[in-house]
Amino acid sequence: MRPYVTLALAIAAEVSGTTALKLADGFANPLPSAAVVVAYLASFYFLGLTLEHLPIGLVYATWAGVGIVGTVAVGLLAFDESLDPAAVAGLALVIAGVVVLTGFSGAYAPGH
Repeated sequence: MRPYVTLALAIAAEVSGTTALKLADGFANPLPSAAVVVAYLASFYFLGLTLEHLPIGLVYATWAGVGIVGTVAVGLLAFDESLDPAAVAGLALVIAGVVVLTGFSGAYAPGH
């Protein structure tokens, strides 16, 4: 599997696991609790596959950053959460950090 496909699967599983964690209600609800375990195991499995091909800094920054933004989006859409200007600024900084690291850093250029 291509590394960016496995990275996308790792991110999707992580966001799903975090969403299930909210629904697990402190692990009081068995089905969402089981989903947390399965989703996080899947996320780390796909993250491990990705790390066979891409640098750890690039992978972790992308996984964490996109996971943060994705989880915030789920919170907004599924749990009626809201953002204030500081939260929007923080998310913008996370996105900017991932873009700079993955798109402009010479440390993660192909062949480096």
